[in-house]
Amino acid sequence: MDIDDMSVRGTRLLDEIYKRAHVAIVEPSSFEETEADEGWKQAMVKEINMIQKNQTWELVERPANRNIIGVKWVYRAKQNADGNLNKLKAKLVVKGFSQRYGLDYMETFAPVARLDTVKLLVALVAQKQ
Repeated sequence: MDIDDMSVRGTRLLDEIYKRAHVAIVEPSSFEETEADEGWKQAMVKEINMIQKNQTWELVERPANRNIIGVKWVYRAKQNADGNLNKLKAKLVVKGFSQRYGLDYMETFAPVARLDTVKLLVALVAQKQ
């Protein structure tokens, strides 16, 4: 049997191949690119609402003698295992790389505990009653 004589098992539409190869979803790289898409706007609104709900930060007056660290939007298109779009996700992140060691680097504080640390503390509290 010649290898060129093998039968074709099936065909797919080009659009289906693009979707399965994840080339159809393009994530924006800047805030300006999101202005035209309502889905990305909703993702940003959802992120801001979660920041306010969790009381992650509060708006204060700008100190005159302090360096202000800027923020940036990061966009991701989350997909299901089959490659279909699950949701659009926008994160507001701080530009920590703009800090300078010795000037404002040592004043950074983020009260975040690892899950295993919280479990350890709960176990100690239960043990000591």
